[in-house]
Amino acid sequence: MIFTETKLKGAFIVDIERREDSRGFFARAFCQNEFKAQGLKPIIAQANVAFNHLKGTMRGMHFQYPPAAETKFVRCTRGAIVDIIVDLRPESPTYLEHVGVELTEDNHRGIYVPERFAHGYQVLRDKTETSYQVGEFYAPGAESGLSYNDPRLGLEWPLPVSVISQKDQEWKLLDEIESELKDRMDIRAGRIVYRPSDLRSGKPGPESRAL
Repeated sequence: MIFTETKLKGAFIVDIERREDSRGFFARAFCQNEFKAQGLKPIIAQANVAFNHLKGTMRGMHFQYPPAAETKFVRCTRGAIVDIIVDLRPESPTYLEHVGVELTEDNHRGIYVPERFAHGYQVLRDKTETSYQVGEFYAPGAESGLSYNDPRLGLEWPLPVSVISQKDQEWKLLDEIESELKDRMDIRAGRIVYRPSDLRSGKPGPESRAL
């Protein structure tokens, strides 16, 4: 695999290395050892699939607070998306900066999203499917998000929004939650203890997760 770090420290674009022959090609899509070598979290706690009927569908901007902050490794397995991530680490020199990448069924590209980042994407083709390999269990009590069109984030989406969930429409603007966000995301104060079980409540179905 080919790892390219973005301007956001710890966030990587990951490309496959194809071995081609008359049948097609073979490539490694994930490897714990290669992830470790890049300093990335190699744990997959859950694997999820999202299917999107219509071009223009919006999902985002989602994250989980510590102690259930999660990594994500995202690919588009059918169709195409524009994927955007936002650095929510208060101590980071790139706090609130973002990067975007086009993930398609043709380029087989993935994006590794570190803990304490917001993540979202817009669908570029009808009948698009994405896969998420997530490094932490879903924790309803830690789930949150930001508005995809928050003016402070300045995210540029390529298409008018055709479909968006009510949940994603109702995420608050950064100005309304920034004080809480900084407090709950701040690792410098030594408040974060990684005990995700503290935040789980029952066994929610996949429909309740903000994907």
